[in-house]
Amino acid sequence: MLKLEPRPQLSRFWSYGSPILALLITVLIGVALFAALGKDPVKGLLVFFWEPIKSGYALGELMVKATPLLIIALGLAVCFRSNVWNIGAEGQFVFGAIAAGGVALLADKNTGSWIVAAILLAGIAGGMVWAGIVAWLRDRFNASEILVSLMLVYVATLLLGYMVYGPWKDPLGYNFPQTKTFEAVTQIPRLIKGSRVSIGLVIALIGAAALWVFLFRTRAGFAQQVGGLAPAAARYAGFSARKAIWIALLTSGGAAGLAGALEVAGPIGQLNPYVPAGYGFAAIIVAFVGRLHPVGMIFSAILMSMFYIGGELAQSRLGLPKSLTGVFQGLLLFTLLACDTLIAYRIKRKAAPKAVAAAGTSSLQASTPITATTVTTAQQEA
Repeated sequence: MLKLEPRPQLSRFWSYGSPILALLITVLIGVALFAALGKDPVKGLLVFFWEPIKSGYALGELMVKATPLLIIALGLAVCFRSNVWNIGAEGQFVFGAIAAGGVALLADKNTGSWIVAAILLAGIAGGMVWAGIVAWLRDRFNASEILVSLMLVYVATLLLGYMVYGPWKDPLGYNFPQTKTFEAVTQIPRLIKGSRVSIGLVIALIGAAALWVFLFRTRAGFAQQVGGLAPAAARYAGFSARKAIWIALLTSGGAAGLAGALEVAGPIGQLNPYVPAGYGFAAIIVAFVGRLHPVGMIFSAILMSMFYIGGELAQSRLGLPKSLTGVFQGLLLFTLLACDTLIAYRIKRKAAPKAVAAAGTSSLQASTPITATTVTTAQQEA
């Protein structure tokens, strides 16, 4: 039998090995799932792990998906390291997209290229405003940021629906719930001609470098992490808990809003009810698989974008439902949480009950040797 035994100290090896083991287990479960659905497991794995990287165009699409995931995850990492649980990045993403879309709709054929910067700033501001509501309620009334941020996701989604079905609906759009297509001048500049990869990828990589500097090379970043790990020590050191909450949530909201702006002024090119793509929720998995470290989150964002693209290809080529993407995302998170147990515990073989009893008897006999005095004493007592 096996049992979990606490380690004397946390395992550094499993801190980094746990995500890899979780991915391997996810792949094995995926193979069994494909076989159970009557599909060739090899083709299924190729769809998820080979098709997204087999050509330059495929790599470009992979980066398009990975960009918003990475940007949102970077902001969430600040929150989670500060022990602030922002679960509503999806709502901040949507509200940032609404704010950015509102600025983009103001553009016309005579508008200059400066509108791109205004769109991105509007997206950041929109995300910060939406996260600011969470920060204010947490700071003022000690409301749970988990529940508030999550509920605001639905508010933002309903607000988006109201705008595209109502005031911002394209009168020439054949009654479809969408805004007009944004002017070409509002398009986020692309890095490579013929590819949809935009400067958002550069912004994401710069953001990863900036986060590394902030967390590990600045006093403010140190204060954020100390506040999350040891609130009492943070108070003793003079770090403000209120300031940490506001910094964490505004940073996270601004990052999510920026991702929303890059999406609507980039690949989508308009506002519609399908702007909420689940990036805000998937980025939570990206953050934890990447161990809340900027470098780790780059690789986990690429992995998660593979799941997105693989799910779309599995729908068109294998006839499987698109929800398979969510299945793989959930499996990865579930197996990661399970494998993380190995960081604090180790698996040890547990002796069988009979063997334990025999060992105990032998130990007792060995500890009480029989002598002549013992026999005489026993006879007298009898």
